[in-house]
Amino acid sequence: MTDALAAPPPPRPAAHHELSVLWVRHWTDQLFSFAVERPEDFRFRSGEFVMIGLPGEDGGKPILRAYSVASPGWAEELEFFSIKVPDGPLTSRLQKIQPGDRVLMGKKPTGTLVLDALTGGERLHLIGTGTGLAPWLSVARDPETYARFGRVIVSHTVRQVADLAYREFFAGGIHEDPLIGDEARAQLTYYPTVTREAFPTPGRITDRIRSGDYFRDLGLPEGFDPAQDRVMLCGSMAMIKDTAALLDGFGLKEGSNAEPADYVLERAFVG
Repeated sequence: MTDALAAPPPPRPAAHHELSVLWVRHWTDQLFSFAVERPEDFRFRSGEFVMIGLPGEDGGKPILRAYSVASPGWAEELEFFSIKVPDGPLTSRLQKIQPGDRVLMGKKPTGTLVLDALTGGERLHLIGTGTGLAPWLSVARDPETYARFGRVIVSHTVRQVADLAYREFFAGGIHEDPLIGDEARAQLTYYPTVTREAFPTPGRITDRIRSGDYFRDLGLPEGFDPAQDRVMLCGSMAMIKDTAALLDGFGLKEGSNAEPADYVLERAFVG
């Protein structure tokens, strides 16, 4: 057999899924959510992130950024929660997508904001700022979360009241979820705070933890207990570093997929 008759090499698999946008919701002029179709072979753990992006302009290299999947692991569509950066290489274009448009998604989800990275406990604190709420939308809709923890607290800190995207969902809509609605009604507490406008629970979450207001508002013993409390952190670098230092001070230890422990944070978004 000559080289001319040899079978051609198989085509290289595409590096990314190219997926159709199902819906888009603009919360404010700085925040929006969107969902894409879920590939049949895409599997992920609630709380993981994946690369999302668009083809480069004029045929250039694709522009991709890490996005937490805001859908639970069982969902039939993949939801994402994003900021809008006017001059951002990706979000300046991504914010303009419409249903039917196509976006790119990586094939390998990963991350540490997963239940597997925590040891057992009684209370799970999901602390996020801004779009750092996204993984909590996934974790809070996972039945395993309620099987492992007696109480689940979703904390969301933003600058303006209008930035409390998903407020109505966490305050009541999640109770209608056909899979975990009853559990959420009995076990989930939503704890929003606002830093730049009047609000019943004002200020940074770190300040409310230091003052003890966080615990008093929630009817909890003051301070985090390494025997009972497990914590996940996602959001601004300042919040994550400050809260991690507070948790260390209470005696909690940082965990990972390789060594589960008392709290986890997502270093992919910290830099």
